Amino acid sequence: MSDTAVLTAPSGKRIGRPGDPCVMVIFGASGDLTRRKLIPALYNLANEQLLSREFAVLGLARAQMTTEQFREKVSQDMKQFATGPVDSDLWEWFVRRMHYIPGNFDDPEAYGRLRDALQKIDKDHSTHGNYFFYLATAPNYFGPVVENLGKSGLLTEDAQHWRRVIIEKPFGRDLDSARALNQQIQKVLDEKQIYRIDHYLGKETVQNILAFRFAN
Repeated sequence: MSDTAVLTAPSGKRIGRPGDPCVMVIFGASGDLTRRKLIPALYNLANEQLLSREFAVLGLARAQMTTEQFREKVSQDMKQFATGPVDSDLWEWFVRRMHYIPGNFDDPEAYGRLRDALQKIDKDHSTHGNYFFYLATAPNYFGPVVENLGKSGLLTEDAQHWRRVIIEKPFGRDLDSARALNQQIQKVLDEKQIYRIDHYLGKETVQNILAFRFAN
């Protein structure tokens, strides 16, 4: 874990610490979730000084784009989806740490290009070989992506480098499919490497927090 000092709010309350140096790899980087949610959220973390200065994003999707075209795309998207004012200097720092490679999620050759790109990013941004892979894809790709990452050696950890996989959207269609997906990815990953997110699971509860507060 990072040894960076804990940040404090003006009130003196502890509010967190910057994360470790790492590369966030987004599968599905040209999609709606990335432009509406992920990039604005990452910018907000940078704005709150909760991103390591040794951080980078590598997008991978089927859309044919260069890194410069991807940077231009997310810059335009931020004008629409930013949750607050965007500092031009901070955005310039942030967007220069974004990279992109096109590829099909079920193409083994794409993972060779991904490995090469990560090695270059490690060198350019000093991200220390720490990677987390965010699967903002259709659910039918979750298993194949994890399997291909495993075959390419990108999920192998050691004492100096950690690897994580974040799976977004419904984790299986039902109990049986969720168990089958678990079995598939646990052939490649340890449980501590897996984070599962269903961003609608707690939506109704969150929306009713005020009602709960004033009813009790």
